[in-house]
Amino acid sequence: MSYIQGETGDWEVVIGLEVHAQVISNAKLFSGSATEFGAAPNSQVSFVDAAFPGMLPVINEYCVEQAVRTGLGLKAQINLTSVFDRKNYFYADLPQGYQISQFLQPIVGKGEIVLDLPDGTSRTVGVTRLHLEQDAGKSLHDQHPSKTYIDLNRSGVALMEIVSEPDMRSSEEAGAYVRKLRSILRYLGTCDGNMEEGSMRCDVNVSVRKPGDPFGTRCEIKNVNSIRFVMQAIEYEARRQIEIIEEGGKIDQETRLWDTTKFVTRSMRSKEEAHDYRYFPDPDLLPLELDAAWVEDIRKTLPELPDDKKARFIEDYKLSVYDAGVLVSEKSKADYFEAVAKGRDPKLASNWVTGELFGYLNKAGKEIEESPVSAENLGGLIDLIADNTISGRIAKEVFETMFETGEKAADIVEKKGLRQVTDTSAIEGSIDAVLAANPDKVAEFRGGKDKLFGFFVGQVMKATQGKANPAMVNEILTKKLKG
Repeated sequence: MSYIQGETGDWEVVIGLEVHAQVISNAKLFSGSATEFGAAPNSQVSFVDAAFPGMLPVINEYCVEQAVRTGLGLKAQINLTSVFDRKNYFYADLPQGYQISQFLQPIVGKGEIVLDLPDGTSRTVGVTRLHLEQDAGKSLHDQHPSKTYIDLNRSGVALMEIVSEPDMRSSEEAGAYVRKLRSILRYLGTCDGNMEEGSMRCDVNVSVRKPGDPFGTRCEIKNVNSIRFVMQAIEYEARRQIEIIEEGGKIDQETRLWDTTKFVTRSMRSKEEAHDYRYFPDPDLLPLELDAAWVEDIRKTLPELPDDKKARFIEDYKLSVYDAGVLVSEKSKADYFEAVAKGRDPKLASNWVTGELFGYLNKAGKEIEESPVSAENLGGLIDLIADNTISGRIAKEVFETMFETGEKAADIVEKKGLRQVTDTSAIEGSIDAVLAANPDKVAEFRGGKDKLFGFFVGQVMKATQGKANPAMVNEILTKKLKG
């Protein structure tokens, strides 16, 4: 169990997350306006989005399908009847003066997410609900010295709010939860998970308690837009609350913001309760009735999700739990690996993908989709190792050139003359030359200094520019030194 050490002993942090995930859809939840990111301000706004008088919302069936697909991916209860409510509050970028959301009867009920933790263990976090709602617009405070501008392009965009149970007990678990949820959404194709563009945001609920005590008073940190910030905000907020309680104070339930420059949480407003929003069923929208057969048809189209793929990689490819977890974390990584491993040694393929390739991509700041080395070309490099055309050491040099130029391994090997020497007489000649040049070392080796064997191997590899087949070098050297 993960505890935080305070002045009065151990404290336990209790975390629940509300993730707002933008639905991948070409149109908004209740209008036909476009949803493309980066468009000119107020260029994707219909009369419905701008709340012109008399405009009525019309549900986007595809957004409903995406929500159901997500619920099925989270192994959650799909509610065949759900209701859209009006959540009433005033804000400048909320043209209607209310948000169409779901409250008592959401489209998706209880589900679960299995976390893959850094120490190789896993644990399950409950999902309370998933409901559909429309996004608000955006206030732009940095465009004018004394005025705030409003961009309504986001107004009406479909969001899935995915609410977890308060099951997480550390910032690491919260980070693992967001990573896993984002991975599942991307596999399903229901949200792109791009936190930088705002298509996935987190409200983080944090409270602290002495181990075994009832839950403490929670504070909500709004609109955190990166996994790193989620984890940092939890660490800071938990310690802030512990300090207040240990000094005799009490925690006020409130909404706070994460300051990304000072790395502190700041008070935003006292926390609203559900009754403050005066929820009531939206009179312009009928209850949403789903057909059970339609839900089953969607279930049949679900892709292989990360947990199932991980189990298959461990079973079929005999990969370690860790390697399988790394490879299935993103669908694009898993697909790349399977293309490389097809018809080849899967462990060797895994080593090259998770080792060399991921290392170079990370250093270059590239995603796997941008890799200069295609899966086909990496497979070609592995084939050259397998048929003894090149050694593993030479392969690393070849890979570096492949990453820089995008060329095929075989072309680089031919162009640079890197083909492995497997001619016994040529290797024997190099070994004879090395032994003749080092008679004192030969005598020491034969006198019992076995560690010198590595010296001779190194000298032979140097003489052959690393091209000699290492296994043949070892075999011939052993015969000549011990024969």
